[in-house]
Amino acid sequence: MDTRIEYDKTNPSSIEAYAQKLIGKTFRDVWEEDEAQQKSDILAEESEEYVSSDDVENKKNKGNLGQIIEENFFHYACNSDSRPDFYEAGVELKVTPYKINKNGSISAKERLILTMIDYFAVVNENFETSHFWTKSKLILLIYYLYQQEIKYKLDYKIKYSRLFTPPEQDIAIIRHDYDIIVNKIKAGKAHELSEGDTLYLGAATKASSSKDRREQPYSSELAKPRAFAFKSSYMTYVLNTYIVPGKQTYEPIVANGFVDSFEDYVVGKINKYRGCTVDYLCKEFQIDVSKKPKNLEAMLAYRILGIKGNHAEEFEKANVVVKTIRIGKHDKIKESMSFPNFKFKELIQEDWENSTFGNYLRETRFLFVVYKADAENILRLMGCQFWNIPYEDLEVEVRNVWERTKKVIADGLEIEVDSRGNNHTNLPKRKESRVSHVRPHGRNAKDMYELPDGRLFPKQCFWLNNTYIYSQIKDELKVDQF
Repeated sequence: MDTRIEYDKTNPSSIEAYAQKLIGKTFRDVWEEDEAQQKSDILAEESEEYVSSDDVENKKNKGNLGQIIEENFFHYACNSDSRPDFYEAGVELKVTPYKINKNGSISAKERLILTMIDYFAVVNENFETSHFWTKSKLILLIYYLYQQEIKYKLDYKIKYSRLFTPPEQDIAIIRHDYDIIVNKIKAGKAHELSEGDTLYLGAATKASSSKDRREQPYSSELAKPRAFAFKSSYMTYVLNTYIVPGKQTYEPIVANGFVDSFEDYVVGKINKYRGCTVDYLCKEFQIDVSKKPKNLEAMLAYRILGIKGNHAEEFEKANVVVKTIRIGKHDKIKESMSFPNFKFKELIQEDWENSTFGNYLRETRFLFVVYKADAENILRLMGCQFWNIPYEDLEVEVRNVWERTKKVIADGLEIEVDSRGNNHTNLPKRKESRVSHVRPHGRNAKDMYELPDGRLFPKQCFWLNNTYIYSQIKDELKVDQF
């Protein structure tokens, strides 16, 4: 037995208490303290040589910080055992970064990778006894502060150390997410998995190269290697709610107990008011329309769900973006759906697999709240629908638009100015794709970014075509029957 182990390996509380000694230390501190102890032991026992921290500095593997905590603090050998790290206690160790945002808030820097998905094994497992849940139901989270200005990752400081197990309602959603992922694999669609399919638990890509592919059991199509992961939005909520004391939390939609399907619960609550006019809903939920709130239709959706503000706990955890859609009386959506502006110089440095826009669509689940004008042009609530972009639409149509946009900007954007002073460019237009296009989205024509050749040009963004959005909602919400 290693005499340096100062905790009970069978007791989660003992492991957590010992981990509190990490708080305030850098990874270099942890390494050097253990290194000093090894030196002392060597002198006393004339044992084997120790390893210098200089050798660690150059290790590039991302898991190295976790390895330091495992081997130099908890003093157990890093391994790829399928059991939890502290298997006698059923505790898995995860070392993960967070960051401080410009507004002073804190958020997880990345998703939390849990276990690799074995496509052939997972289809024969059930949630409760699965490899994933065995290693994820009780986690010792070691949070360190990521700071861009720090040169060596050994100098990141550990700030929090706490055991975490998801609360009951979260587990219900995680189980549902797990079933969605596994059922997609069973359907021979592992190659179509997307983080946007689910709420808290995602199937994250996990490969050393974007070209890596694996076989799957029910299709000859090769699929990207993926891992079960808690989404970064969920980890941000965990950090602010369960790890950092005294942080403000958001209102939950499911306040008491839990529901089997969160999405069905949300859709059911909103659909109870299907057909109601906006004026009726404003009176019902005591919203003063005289002030003409800009996000009135979204506010009404939140009020129907029992949320007084414009943030819901479950939506924050799941990175669900609420989008309101207005359909005119002639079954047309007036506006296409816009997304954040892109910077020309940054876009041409990206590749599609790691592009800002591509990742946004891959990782985001939307709640479309739909209103439709009746024959008298009175706006009525039509219902809602959870949605994420289908695999083929993203990886073929949107990708083509994105790649063409990158090429046009890199080659030198062609700009013609007409007699009215309007700009005409060779950026992808709406008629060129059934899904997406590019056009301006600045405050005004003077709101600009710099092109790679130094010219200034009005800010642009990607849009999803209004006709495409209509095609995605018309069948599920039975638009024609409303």
